[in-house]
Formats: sequence, structure tokens, C-alpha cells
Amino acid sequence: MTNSGHISERSTGGADAVPRAHVLSVDVEDYFQVEAFAGHVARESWERWPSRVVENTQRVLDLFEAHQARGTFFFVGWVAARFPNLVREAQARGHEIACHSYSHRTVYRLTPKEFREDTHRAKRVIEDACGTAVQGYRAPSWSITKDCLWALDILAEEGFTYDSSIYPIHHDLYGVPGAKRFPYTHDCANGLPLREFPPATLRFAGTNFPVAGGGYLRIFPSAYTELAFRKFESMRERVVVYLHPWELDPEQPRIRAPLKSRLRHYTNLGRMKSRVETILGRDKFLRFCDVLEEERCAPALRQESHAELAAAAAIGLAESEGTQG
Repeated sequence: MTNSGHISERSTGGADAVPRAHVLSVDVEDYFQVEAFAGHVARESWERWPSRVVENTQRVLDLFEAHQARGTFFFVGWVAARFPNLVREAQARGHEIACHSYSHRTVYRLTPKEFREDTHRAKRVIEDACGTAVQGYRAPSWSITKDCLWALDILAEEGFTYDSSIYPIHHDLYGVPGAKRFPYTHDCANGLPLREFPPATLRFAGTNFPVAGGGYLRIFPSAYTELAFRKFESMRERVVVYLHPWELDPEQPRIRAPLKSRLRHYTNLGRMKSRVETILGRDKFLRFCDVLEEERCAPALRQESHAELAAAAAIGLAESEGTQG
């Protein structure tokens, strides 16, 4: 069905006119583990940095609980190994537990063997902490790109049923510009299915623009975020929202890094809580596992092969470069 068909269907009223619940997710990592500071904070030094992830994640949990919102928490394995009680607390409060790698290294800088080892280790540690199988994965910094689509096969082989790593935008650090904007199923080379949930984007003049997550939620005007929610609802699609615990911590230590990295990380930290409170108070949210359960009762889901993804990425990149030129 086309987008216009979705809009027409909503205009008839009745149950179909009720806005869909959106998806809420949290990437649980400490402030010094982000990719923006990877060149300035060595992984070997992480143990020496004052951790704030427990307090910050509990702040997120309290905020969600105040609004009766449940989401999916993608834990970095390094965090889960050191603070297993935090994983269990998130689970006890009704949230889904998922995987955000072990050492927060970008996928496109890893070999398939390194990626498999990192992913297997993270999944084992997180499952040991929560006591249940983990079915969702999100790559650090959205780093599954057209050059490492082999990672999808490995995720399926490691027992994951869904991924939320492919950002359909052009960015200097990540993105597959021509990828689908709404959920679809990967037709992996090994024959295993893997459901993909892209983060939210708005499309203008043939280009996808990120919205409703992380720095984009902090920095862009609230009216832009509101536009995304209402636009997605008019198409009966779900906004995939994401945030990080450190984004609700304006008092965190400042790390010396290039200006661009500091702008991306620190801009509007003091406003993030109110931004999140606004959308939590206005919209309804689900966990990824809830969406999967709903989809099991839905008609056949669209599939996307690696070849189709790579071709879409090439087309999207060419369109983006043409627009920039």
C-alpha cells in the first residue's frame, strides 16, 4: 500500500485512525565510550574513568516509569559485565534487554571474525546478567554500512531475530543512504531472516534527514520532532526513538576533543530531559519485542537482500552527492 493509501485509510476514522504506538530505545553506554571520543579515550583506559552509567541509566528508568513507558535497552557488554544489577533492574522494570556490542567498536573497522567474537561475547555476558535470551542488536554508531553487510549474516547466525543498525542517511561516520526508511526483513545470504528497524527519518527533496533520536532530538527544534511523529502517524508507521543515558547528564566530565566532536556530544545536554519528557507525555511507546509480537499476526513482511541493500546504498549516495553538488 502506498503512503497516500495509508493517509486515506486513516481519514476514514474508526480504529485505523488511532495513532500507532512508537518504539522507545536506549543505548546503554558511558559518556567516555562514545565514538566521538574514541581517538582520545583509549579502551584500555576505560577502567580508570569515573563511571556514571549506573546513575544515568537509573535516571532514564525513573523518567520512563513516571510516564508508564517501556522500551528496549541496548547494553554495551562491557557495561553489563561490570554492572549486571543494572541490567536486571532495567529488566525488572519491564524493559526489553538487547545488545549494543561488547567494546563499542565500529563494525566497519572489524573483520568478520572480530565482529563475531565481539558480538558472541556481548550476547553471552548480557544474557548471563538478565537470565533470558537476547534477540535484538544495535551496532555502535550505526556502523553497519554497505561495506560490512556481512555483519547481518553473523547476527542471524548468532541467534538475533532483529537489528536496528542501518541508518538510511548520508553521514560522515555511518549510514546507508538508499536503505528503506521503514521496517523490513533482511534476506540474509545464509538463508536466515533478520528483521530491520531503521531509526526515524524525514524525507525532503529526495534526501533523508535524521530525527527523534540522540543528538538530533537534542539539537533540532522541537517542532521538527513533532512534525516527524505526526507525519509517521499519518502513514501508520512507527517512530524509532533512541537516546543515551549520558544525554541526561549535563554535569558529566568534559573530555578534550576536536570542536566537532564536542559540539555533537555536549550541545543541549541540559535540554534533553525536557525534550524526552515532552514526547513521553504526548505519545505512546512499545518495546521492539512488542512490535515483533504484533507483526507475527500481520501479513507477509517485505524482504530485502544484501544485493538490494548495496544497490540502494549506491543510488542513495549518488543522489546525496548530486544534491550536495
